Amino acid sequence: MALPLGLIAVVTVVDILAPPHVHLGPLLVAAPAVTAAIGGPRLVVLVGAVATAAQLAIGVTRRGWLTVNHQMQLLALVVVTAVIAVFVTLRERQQREMTQVRSVSEAVQRVLLRPLPPSLGPLRVASVYLAADAEAQVGGDLFAAARTGGQTRVIIGDVRGKGLSSVSDAALLLGAFREAAHQHAELSPLTRYLERSVSRDLAELAEADRASEEDFITAAVVEIPDDRAVVRLVNCGHPPPLLVRGRDVTPLRTDQPETPLGLGDLAPSDYRTDTFPLGDNDLLLLYTDGVVEARDAAGVFYPLVERLTAWAGDDAETLVRRLKHDLLAHSGGSLGDDAAIVALQRTPRQGRNPAT
Repeated sequence: MALPLGLIAVVTVVDILAPPHVHLGPLLVAAPAVTAAIGGPRLVVLVGAVATAAQLAIGVTRRGWLTVNHQMQLLALVVVTAVIAVFVTLRERQQREMTQVRSVSEAVQRVLLRPLPPSLGPLRVASVYLAADAEAQVGGDLFAAARTGGQTRVIIGDVRGKGLSSVSDAALLLGAFREAAHQHAELSPLTRYLERSVSRDLAELAEADRASEEDFITAAVVEIPDDRAVVRLVNCGHPPPLLVRGRDVTPLRTDQPETPLGLGDLAPSDYRTDTFPLGDNDLLLLYTDGVVEARDAAGVFYPLVERLTAWAGDDAETLVRRLKHDLLAHSGGSLGDDAAIVALQRTPRQGRNPAT
């Protein structure tokens, strides 16, 4: 408050002591304008009233009466103060609404994307979610994990579209996975269940909203047993996971990629499960296309494999942290699409059977 009140005091004293042809009174309008940056509408009105009183004192002191010029300056000061107070009121209302939106989106994210624990059986786990809509903090990418029968199952997916409009579709798949992961002994019937569940729910949404007719979800479902050095994968149109072993980065491409979830009659009757080796200290990186499709100012895509090769030897947590910061730096701080990353690293453990 020292700045606007000091400005009023300085302008008042200088204008009273200045020669008759010097008029600094119009500068008083700056006082309520400055106050808008530090206070609410009541404070703006209060400072505007002080500035108006100062303008009145200047006119009376200099001439003993108010000239037409001083009357117009007073009127202008009152009008400007009122306009500034209205804009400050609107700004505060928008800030309150934004705070509410952030609170709701944070609650939705906690429910929808439950934080993954730092370890699952013999696996070290790290994850991060970056929403394209930074204010919403949640979007159409998803991941979840479940421990069942001496193994870890993880799903990562990407709903067609981005932002809040795709949150409901992501919630459908996550709810189905968290329930079905404990009910199916193998990945193929688990994935088939997810397809039927998502297709049914998307069809119901399409009846209410015609824009939902072409929705689908790409997903990768992995299963890592505790006692075998392998990872089993069903890939439903999703970017292939990356296996980081030493300085080698290998995409785990399936022999027969399946169609995305939610396509109904176009979905296969049986899903193929591919098996890959996953030894001690190997790291499996799951990600959505928002990572590899992030562009820099020159339009260059993010070089994920190149970065992973350069960061060979990092543990899961360190790798995900570096990847997050580097990805945001590459894209100038904002992504064009939602991005999700999950890193799974097998820790050495005695008594594990070799891969078969």
